[in-house]
Amino acid sequence: MCDTWVAINATIMEKIHPLLTGKQATPMRYAQQMIEALRANDLPVLDILQEVQIAPTELTNPSARITAAQMESLSALTMARLDDEALGWFERRLPWGSYGMLVRASLSAPNLEVALKRWCRHHGLLTKAVSLHVFKEHDVAGIELLTPGVTAEHHEFCSVTLLRNAIGVASWVIDSRIAMQRATFAYAPPAHADAYADLFPCAASFEAPATRLYFDAAYLRLPTCRGEDEVNTMLQRALPLTVRHYPKDRLLVQRVRHLLRTSPQRWRDADSVAEALSMSVRSLHRQLAAEGAQWQALKTEERMRVASSLLLHTDRGLKQVADASGFEDVKSFSRAFKVWSQVSPNQFRRERRGEVPQTGR
Repeated sequence: MCDTWVAINATIMEKIHPLLTGKQATPMRYAQQMIEALRANDLPVLDILQEVQIAPTELTNPSARITAAQMESLSALTMARLDDEALGWFERRLPWGSYGMLVRASLSAPNLEVALKRWCRHHGLLTKAVSLHVFKEHDVAGIELLTPGVTAEHHEFCSVTLLRNAIGVASWVIDSRIAMQRATFAYAPPAHADAYADLFPCAASFEAPATRLYFDAAYLRLPTCRGEDEVNTMLQRALPLTVRHYPKDRLLVQRVRHLLRTSPQRWRDADSVAEALSMSVRSLHRQLAAEGAQWQALKTEERMRVASSLLLHTDRGLKQVADASGFEDVKSFSRAFKVWSQVSPNQFRRERRGEVPQTGR
């Protein structure tokens, strides 16, 4: 009964206070650091805490979390009071509009690679406390962050926020989520390290040689697609780019194909693929449809690519080919293959290898 009343009260509170809706995933430590910055500048904080629905006693609770809406609201209020979009991390204030200026300077870039390099380079004109760089290593790219002028106290919060800022702006410029492959951080794991699964939905490691975000280099080739009017609209509410993950992925079809092609026997259903891509099954189907694709068609096509390659270039039996292509048995594989190619797997192998004359289809 007690649990029931807790749930009812939580529901009531969410309806009364919209800021409390959504998952509480952001560490309270980040809110605490913003409040400390306000106090260091002799600015009142109780009214801000009340506005964002954070109890003062919760600020020092190491296990407490806040919602994305609370983080967004608190960040906006703190930046406005301090007139510093860097929240006191750097050797000088970054007045309101500094990051908007960086976005505008990147608008004319032909693709994300140029835009992101320009954004990182211009960021170096604002402060020498940090430096950001775009790197490419074969088919992997990413952003590296160095923090030579940031104090130990601000190191983690600064690193997390700057990387989320950069990836958020990059996503907006190309109108696509940039799926992170992995993240490395050049500091010890914080007490709230478990929260990184939400902040950076990918494999994360600490005490690394460098602080980096890694993603598919194909994103760098995507063209920029934003105009001046869209910048003006975005800048009126820019903080969600830093706080929330971008909703859609223009490389989603390519990423799904890659999973299916490299390990078709593992990815037999949409649920497992959606989980691997850190999204819901509903979002997977919806975003694929927006790109003119369907899950079942992609799965069949990639399975057939794998199967036809094995039939042509190996002497594996049909059972082995069926299993390697993601089918549960030979019968279902043979039936699907014949629908796809109009011939049986054995006939396909013989004809393509020139072992018998091709028959009419």
